[in-house]
Amino acid sequence: MDLAFLHPLYEHPGPWASVYVDTSRHTEDTPHERHLAAVAVARELSVQGADEDTCRAVREALEELRHSSEPHGRAVFARAGRVVLDPPLTRSPDGNRVHWAPLPHTAPLLELAGEDPVCVVAYVDRKGADFELRGALGSKDAGSVTGRQWPLHRTSTVDWSERHFQLRVENTWEHNAAEIADALAVCQEETRADLLVLVGEEREKRSVHERLPKRLHDLVVEAPHGAGSRLLDEDVQQARADHVRQRAERELERFLAARDPGDDGRPGAVEGVPALVEAAREHRIDELLIRPDGPDAHREVWIGEDPDQLAVRRTDLKVLGEQNSWSARADDALIRSAVATGAPAIRVTEQDVPVGGLGALLRWT
Repeated sequence: MDLAFLHPLYEHPGPWASVYVDTSRHTEDTPHERHLAAVAVARELSVQGADEDTCRAVREALEELRHSSEPHGRAVFARAGRVVLDPPLTRSPDGNRVHWAPLPHTAPLLELAGEDPVCVVAYVDRKGADFELRGALGSKDAGSVTGRQWPLHRTSTVDWSERHFQLRVENTWEHNAAEIADALAVCQEETRADLLVLVGEEREKRSVHERLPKRLHDLVVEAPHGAGSRLLDEDVQQARADHVRQRAERELERFLAARDPGDDGRPGAVEGVPALVEAAREHRIDELLIRPDGPDAHREVWIGEDPDQLAVRRTDLKVLGEQNSWSARADDALIRSAVATGAPAIRVTEQDVPVGGLGALLRWT
């Protein structure tokens, strides 16, 4: 998960209100129920120590969702009487969650607003292709490409005189596949799509796939449907879910392989809070791995004002010259460090990996 969208949360000091609300239920009583929920959330924040202005800002933000038709939910992060960020969720939380802490509680976003790949569906035939952008909020046209229109079809004759014509058909197919691949690569770059789904006859899909830049090959899925079919939402959702799962599996395999020291005697990955804290202080986290149910996720660490000011013990921060310190959850503190250095984070579900629930791939250059 690219964490860049979280930057606004770390431009100001805490404490922070972090709220996750479920908007999946829709009944005639929904507006009234959401009003009561907004009041209850504000009351809980007050009990946890939040100031009156911040409680009011969160309550008003939630009141605005009374008539919302969002299918899953929303997160709200607020401080000093102002909502700073309120991203939509891609999964519904298990009830409303309320936190008041020195750092925004962002770790649940890996599960609730985690990777929701945007994909381009390319409907390919011998004449060209139509592109469709699919995401969590629906679909829209993403352009098209038209190749050479003649000749496109082989003849059934085996007469030697037809060989030249057949070769021209082959050349037309190959030319059109190259044009489609070029246009699809441009479309992916412009939309920053995470996934490319090819729909069409096997030969046309394969020809386009082979001509795409190598950097895109891991993003391509060839749909099982033939030419002329339109992908259903369920088909696209399954392709997106498979993409997320396969990427997590690849990253986990890379993490497991990197735990052992390399030729230079240094490991390419670490796990456990002490090692991760050291890596964060040295700006060496290349990708953060978090298993939400791991015991280390909510382990207490100590933080200073800057993202690289964190320690296992409070006294360690003073040794480093930091006079102001606060306790925070380990997962939230490490996510803050990852955001500051541009490192992504990924949610893993493999039992007992990483040990304790927190790990990281490292950068050494």
